[in-house]
Amino acid sequence: MPILLSLAAFLMTLLGGLVADRVGHRRHLVLGFAAGVMLGVVAFDLLPESLALDPARLHGVPVPMLTLALAFLGIHIVERAMGMHDAHEGDYATHRHARAGVGLTAGSALIIHSFLDGAAIGAAYQTDTSLAVAVAIGVIAHDFTDGFNTYTITSLYGNARRRALTLLLLDALAPITGATLTTVITIPDGALGAYLGFFAGFLLYLATSDILPEAHTPRRATGWTLMMTVAGTLFMWGVIGLTG
Repeated sequence: MPILLSLAAFLMTLLGGLVADRVGHRRHLVLGFAAGVMLGVVAFDLLPESLALDPARLHGVPVPMLTLALAFLGIHIVERAMGMHDAHEGDYATHRHARAGVGLTAGSALIIHSFLDGAAIGAAYQTDTSLAVAVAIGVIAHDFTDGFNTYTITSLYGNARRRALTLLLLDALAPITGATLTTVITIPDGALGAYLGFFAGFLLYLATSDILPEAHTPRRATGWTLMMTVAGTLFMWGVIGLTG
């Protein structure tokens, strides 16, 4: 049963990525919406779940919040060191390669997150069938946005369409793999909570430092883009509210 439930997540992830692939000249609206969705995922899903899993504190601060700051600062330092936002024209090839690497890293992080979603379905099934169904509904509901973000982030950072579609397929397969392997893999709550905090910081940085500025470049900046960002955040609020 966990594998069957994860198949629905597989299809929903693919659907989200294919929608992102078809938007064409409305890309700035998609980027605005994606940034809002990512903010919603961080604020309404990842952080509450990470704090519930790992209430431990280090020097007075919850561990997931420390890993969030670590991820945010870490990727910022890497980008500054590579000059990814201010490369000179002569450094374009290196700049482009570095950006593509960040896109692949971000896509890979989303794949890991989808793997953990599948693992959550399998772990819930070991406890109670109805709980597994409830968890699966939540996973399926937000896997559309996972696929959407995987394709959007990977392509935004200069990766070819084929590469973005490859990562989308891997992201779609990840929940099935996670659900299948839950019989032999158990992730401690503390480690999972720290990871979710780290992933939240990663998404938050990408949304605020790269995706939103790209969506609001002077030739694209419109009230509609801003409205799509707000809509993306409200959308995730609605999803979490219905499935939480």
